[in-house]
Amino acid sequence: MTLDMTQTDNIPALMADIGKRAKSASATLGFASAEQKQTALENAAQAIWDDRDTILSANEKDMAYAREKGLSDAMMDRLSLDQDRIRAITDSLRSIAAQSDPVGEVMTEWDQPSGLNIQRVRTPLGVVGVIYESRPNVTADAGALCLKAGNAVILRGGSESFHSSRAIHAALQRGLESADLPVDAIQLVPTRDRSAVSAMLTMTDTIDVIVPRGGKGLVGLVQREARVPVFAHLEGIVHIYIDENADPEKVLKIVLNAKTRRTGICGSAECLLIHENVARTMGKGVIKALIDAGVEVRADTTLSAVEGTVAATDDDWGHEYLDMIIAAKTVPDIDGAIAHIRQYGSNHTDCIITEDNAAAAKFMTQLDSAILMHNASTQFADGGEFGMGAEIGIATGKMHARGPVGAEQLTSFKYLVRGDGTIRS
Repeated sequence: MTLDMTQTDNIPALMADIGKRAKSASATLGFASAEQKQTALENAAQAIWDDRDTILSANEKDMAYAREKGLSDAMMDRLSLDQDRIRAITDSLRSIAAQSDPVGEVMTEWDQPSGLNIQRVRTPLGVVGVIYESRPNVTADAGALCLKAGNAVILRGGSESFHSSRAIHAALQRGLESADLPVDAIQLVPTRDRSAVSAMLTMTDTIDVIVPRGGKGLVGLVQREARVPVFAHLEGIVHIYIDENADPEKVLKIVLNAKTRRTGICGSAECLLIHENVARTMGKGVIKALIDAGVEVRADTTLSAVEGTVAATDDDWGHEYLDMIIAAKTVPDIDGAIAHIRQYGSNHTDCIITEDNAAAAKFMTQLDSAILMHNASTQFADGGEFGMGAEIGIATGKMHARGPVGAEQLTSFKYLVRGDGTIRS
């Protein structure tokens, strides 16, 4: 008997039913053709575009709800949709659709002296659970990437994006239907009830991996309580180190873009580290430019001499603002910058601006962030900008997936071993 998905008073039964459906759908997706998946994604993109007025109306409801809750400007920006952002969502889906299918790809192959031929090939993970906050575009990105990798997905969006996500999800399911793929391959938890999240974290029989995408509170909860394996997308405490051999023009361009382009994304710069030899020249100039751009600069003792800064406190180091705020600190040298990042960073994305290639190599070798950049804006910390079409998150852990998690990272592998009556002596 099929559970009525609109009845959410019995959350354990609801989630068990969703999990059962996803498990069944994943078995079909595991051998779905590349053409089917491509068709589903292309038609889903078109359905989202055709439904843009409906999606925008749904988003207006979410924005009103978020305003009542008092969400910050940065969180409101994450939540907001307009026609350009909907077009970007459809572009991402079409980009993912056009990528080569990772499932069945031969990663490596070799022959053994025993006569065995061994291949390591990509295979789907199975069922992916994605728990995320605010951003309705994650509904499309996560659904599309999981489908491309042959995985069924259970999406649990934030309460703020409830209506937007439902409208996008309906379009994704139409894409699945058009390709004769099970609609249960992409499911959206139809309730704001937080107990649904707790249920997902213990669904070891039906969910193979959980991907949390949100703030420190959400990710911490998932990491503490999950019995299912987790790909952690932790907060983006992003640092930019301005070396003594940096180009002043590049410094201005990169830092301003990294902080102000979009403050609410995880690649936004949150802390500026400045070599003490250039603190009163380049450092002063970039801080003035940030202030002129409307950024509140929370500066250490040396840099607080710059007019318009605010004195930093210990809480400003290792803080993710997601707002027009940045911390600024002088360091004695590159070793001081590396030490600061090791202590306060989140292993997400960090950048060095320098014309000294040896310094850049040292920075990139001695730090272990998922993404390390040289002379480039940290706003590029994005799966779409990495050529993945989109991402399900930036994994900051070290197991399995790391950095932007695209379709390829949502696969595992298996070994295919072939012989010809071969026996072991």
